[in-house]
Amino acid sequence: MRPSSRSARPKPLLGPLRASRQVQDAIRDLTDGASIRVRRVLHPDADGSAPRRGRLRRLVLLSLAGLLLLSAPVTSIGLALREQHVEAATSSADRRSISEMQARVLSLEVQMRTTADWGAIARAVQPSIFTIATDHGLGSGWVARAGAGGSDVVTNFHVVAEAFNAGDATVHLRQGDLTIEGSITQVQPGDDLAIVHIAERFPALQVAIGRPQLGDTVMAVGSPLGLGGSVSLGVVSGFRSIEGADYIQFSAAISPGNSGGPLLDSHGSVVAVSAAKFLGTGVEALSLAIPVQTVCTMVGCTWSTAKSAGIHP
Repeated sequence: MRPSSRSARPKPLLGPLRASRQVQDAIRDLTDGASIRVRRVLHPDADGSAPRRGRLRRLVLLSLAGLLLLSAPVTSIGLALREQHVEAATSSADRRSISEMQARVLSLEVQMRTTADWGAIARAVQPSIFTIATDHGLGSGWVARAGAGGSDVVTNFHVVAEAFNAGDATVHLRQGDLTIEGSITQVQPGDDLAIVHIAERFPALQVAIGRPQLGDTVMAVGSPLGLGGSVSLGVVSGFRSIEGADYIQFSAAISPGNSGGPLLDSHGSVVAVSAAKFLGTGVEALSLAIPVQTVCTMVGCTWSTAKSAGIHP
């Protein structure tokens, strides 16, 4: 027989899964005599869903707690970092404040060191200042040099000019209740300077190495109207050349009798010799002094170290 074009389906190795009649009858007999319990399987959405929701809720709560526990360290780290940042900023501000305070303290210390104690200077130079008296008038003088042979006192020539021109070289020097006789030993009329020698030794004033600066505070010491040891403060207000002579202009008050007295700087050193002032209606505080360097060409001066009130034993 000619084979078909279709492939033959293979025959099953086993027969249909069907029970025989005898088996079916036996099963029926058993079921008729036995009570079969059927357990109802509940739907997930039925009453049995409550425990599952409870479990889910607990899981959610546990998860949230875990997240909270995990986030707590992170929050703590964030707070710690913020606190560190605040502390760092505060510390930086404190350091700046401390630095500013230190700078101010240093500035005040420098200012205190550079600020002159004019009272101390005035007291320190008094033993070196004299009132010079002649039969023709009064003036002032100061000790420029002291040694074993006595002291040389500087004054203006115009203070002793009449006595000197009259051939009288003797003058009297007063200091408080003390009166000492001296003699005129040198004169420079062109510079308006004279040297009076006394046998006693008194402390010599130191002189400034250089000229003062415009605006520097200065103190005039002398005997205005014979009032010995008077002091007045002013500033260097200019530098003038009058009739070929150099002068330092200053604003400290001087009167007749101040001529020949020293003009002191903030270290107590002599910068000039009071010599004259301008007079006239409305004219005030226009005084002139001879630079001390001119004095030092006549007599050996003690140069200042600029560290102490300008006296030298």
